[in-house]
Amino acid sequence: MSFLNYLISGLSLGSIYAIIALGYTMVYGIAKMLNFAHGDFIMVGCYIIFCISSRFSNNPLIGIVIAIVFCTILGVTTELVAYRPLRGAASPLAVLITAIGVSYFLENLALIIFGADTKSFTSVVSWEGLSLAGGKLKIQGVTLVTIIVGLLILIALETFIGKTKQGQAMLAVAEDKGAAALMGINVNRTIALTFAIGSSLAAVAGALLCSAYPALSPYTGAMPGIKAFVAAVLGGIGSIRGAVIGGLLLGIVEILSKTYISSQLSEAIVFGILIVVLLVRPTGILGKKIQEKV
Repeated sequence: MSFLNYLISGLSLGSIYAIIALGYTMVYGIAKMLNFAHGDFIMVGCYIIFCISSRFSNNPLIGIVIAIVFCTILGVTTELVAYRPLRGAASPLAVLITAIGVSYFLENLALIIFGADTKSFTSVVSWEGLSLAGGKLKIQGVTLVTIIVGLLILIALETFIGKTKQGQAMLAVAEDKGAAALMGINVNRTIALTFAIGSSLAAVAGALLCSAYPALSPYTGAMPGIKAFVAAVLGGIGSIRGAVIGGLLLGIVEILSKTYISSQLSEAIVFGILIVVLLVRPTGILGKKIQEKV
C-alpha cells in the first residue's frame, strides 16, 4: 500500500472516531457531563444489527434503522434514570462512578445474552470500492462510505444547531441552564434530546466500525470509546468541529504510526500526542477557555 492508501485509511478510522466523539462533545457541551458508557452504546448497536441481519433480514439497512431507534431510546433512558438525578447536585466523581456502572452493566448483559465468543460481523456496505491510477490506488467501499457519512453528519449537526429552534435551545442550555429555563426552554427535554442524538450516532459509528473491522464482542466499543473521548478532548471538548478534527487527526496518527513505527506503540503514541497538546493548549485545538465569574 502507498502512503496515500494509508492516509485514506486513517481518514476512515478517524471519521469513526469523530462520529463517536460527537456524542461525547455534545453531551458534555450541553449537560456538562461525560457519558463514559457511550462506547458501550456502540456495542449494543452492533449486536442489534448483527441479530437483525443474520436472523430476520438480509437487508442491513433494516438492522441499522432498528439499532438507531434502540440506541436512541437507550440513551434517553440512561439520561433519565442514571444521570438526571445526579445533575447539578452530585460531584464529578459520582457521575464518573455512575457512568462506569452503566458501562459494566451493558457489557455484562451482553456477555450473558451473547457469550464471550467473538462474532463475525457482516459488513453493511456491499460496495467494493474504487480502483484508481491503474490499480495502484484501491479504496474500499466501506472506507469511502465512512468518510462520506462522517462529513454528512457534521453538516447535518451544524445545520441543526445553527438553524433550528431545538438547536438554539441547546446552545442556550449550554451557556446557562438557569437563564435558559427562565426563557421558557425545557432544560430536561433539551438535555434528553442531546443524549438521544449522541446515542443514535453511536449506533451509526458501530455499524461502520464493525464493517471495517468485522469482529464483534461485548467489549467492542470499549477502546474505540476511549479513543473517541481522547479525540473530543484533543479537538476541544464541547466543540462539534473540534470533535471532528480531533477524530480525524487521531485516526491518521494511529494508522501511520502502526505502519511506519510500531503497531505495539501506536496507542502509546496517540495518548502521548494528547498529553503534549494538552500541555501546550489545555482547552484542545478549538476549545475555548471559560472565564469563571466570582
